Amino acid sequence: MVSKAEFLKALEEERQSVRGKRVLITGGTTGIGRATALLLAAHDARVLIFGRHEPELESAMRDLRDMGGEAHGLIADVTSEEDIRRVFAEVDARLGGLDILINNAALPARSVLEDDYAHWEYVVKANLLGYLACSRLAVDRMRANGGGQIINIGSMSAVKREGGSSLYVATKSAVQGFTEALRKEANNDGIRVVLIEPGLVGTDLNDVPPPKQQEMEADMRMLKAEDIAVCIHFILTEPQRVDMIVVQVRPHLQII
Repeated sequence: MVSKAEFLKALEEERQSVRGKRVLITGGTTGIGRATALLLAAHDARVLIFGRHEPELESAMRDLRDMGGEAHGLIADVTSEEDIRRVFAEVDARLGGLDILINNAALPARSVLEDDYAHWEYVVKANLLGYLACSRLAVDRMRANGGGQIINIGSMSAVKREGGSSLYVATKSAVQGFTEALRKEANNDGIRVVLIEPGLVGTDLNDVPPPKQQEMEADMRMLKAEDIAVCIHFILTEPQRVDMIVVQVRPHLQII
């Protein structure tokens, strides 16, 4: 006969810890990336983040230092191959390798019937090519480690495919397909690859003013960035035998 305490202890002991894990978060200075960096740092992960703007980086780094763990940050643009290689050079120098990659950096986008080729190209580089490039460099390091985890932040737009955002839908649908194929390529190397597709999240990426975001969160029509961070932590701490392949998270009252 197993007691309640023994039962719960056995389940807890099977979960993995992020303590000491080497983590790279793209777009880690704001929104989901920032919330995730703070949560993982609070659990004693070793975190490196990057983003495009100095004020947001400085603010994120102040909060990360308050967590009391090891955290590093730099200015870089995920659309630049040179910047991506510089980021991974920092990963090697500061962290000595990589256990976890969270591909999160992305841009909002509207219809392909708007804007011009140069804008489309920049969005595709940010929302797709950045994921590909960071994943390739992460897998190289994870293979040397004997395993690791990659979490790609997609979007429910890849499912809903709403009008007026065909450029964004195209990139997030591509992330959906890329993640599934990469998982099949990397699983035998001990690398778990997961896709998270959030619904509407209150971040700086959408055009809803902060007071309205707070109202929608209270009304269960919008998620907080911290909700996705908690989901990411849960996935990262699952036993090695568990593959969380696609996780869709939406506000309770969001209609798909």
